[in-house]
Amino acid sequence: MDKASSKKSKEFSGLVKAAAACTVCESMCGRSAVLGPLNGNIAPKVMFIAEAPGRQGADRTRRPFYGDKSGDHFQRLLDSIGLTRDEVFITNTVLCSPRSETGANRKPTKTEIKNCSGFLRETIALIDPPIVVSLGSVALEALKSIEYHQLSLKENVASRRKWHGRMLIPLYHPSPQVLAAVRRADEQLVDFKAVERALAAVAKATGGRQS
Repeated sequence: MDKASSKKSKEFSGLVKAAAACTVCESMCGRSAVLGPLNGNIAPKVMFIAEAPGRQGADRTRRPFYGDKSGDHFQRLLDSIGLTRDEVFITNTVLCSPRSETGANRKPTKTEIKNCSGFLRETIALIDPPIVVSLGSVALEALKSIEYHQLSLKENVASRRKWHGRMLIPLYHPSPQVLAAVRRADEQLVDFKAVERALAAVAKATGGRQS
């Protein structure tokens, strides 16, 4: 490992420790942040940003999009363009799992998103991916606090835009609820080709070399 990679690894470890120690959100003080080596490569081709760790998925396995139906479909999407988890980094707008009073998954509140925005900002700055893919409207909206954009998921899905010194691609979330009512599996597979095209564009711009 060269000096730059070693420095980045140490900084990431520090960020992981800071997230683990965070107790800002009272509703989630009993849960632990999903941020660590299982999130993926810290020098990735693509960074995916979703909503929050799911109860049966990342909150249980400590690995984003793994162990539940959302994770199964996300894996199919990765496979469809030949990407492996070793080539990507996956995180969430909110690092802990938000739950309803019954223990079911729920959307993070605006306050929870704001409380966690510093971790999202630091993660993007540290990982420094050439391509950011937001998965769902919550993640796309949260990115506005880092650098403002006027994108909407409905109007700009699978488009490629310059954002914060890199490419941003808004995609739908691969959850069963979205697949059933909003964006079917076959449509999401087509959308995901935008990531493949972005990777090709980055490779061309860098002469085939990516960090």
